[in-house]
Amino acid sequence: MKKRKILIIGLMVVGALALLTGCIPGDGSHTVAKPAGFFSGIWHGWIAPISLVGGLFNKHLRVYEVNNTGWFYDLGFYAAVISGFGGISLFRNKKSKND
Repeated sequence: MKKRKILIIGLMVVGALALLTGCIPGDGSHTVAKPAGFFSGIWHGWIAPISLVGGLFNKHLRVYEVNNTGWFYDLGFYAAVISGFGGISLFRNKKSKND
């Protein structure tokens, strides 16, 4: 029974990773005629660590989409990166050293 649970959880993790990498930067879904916009920037910022690891195995994948709308894509990308990796620590309660 325990092996079955581990197998099911493993399949769920693999499935979730496959869904997350569906719109990874550099996959060819964004062209000069259809550049990545603000919401694509947010998505690419959220999945930046996955894009980084994927880029090790596929030279065409990137962390940042080259074909983008400019400033609005950058705003979405950096907002997602900051909120996902650094913003959480700004709102955590810091425990005192006496605790």
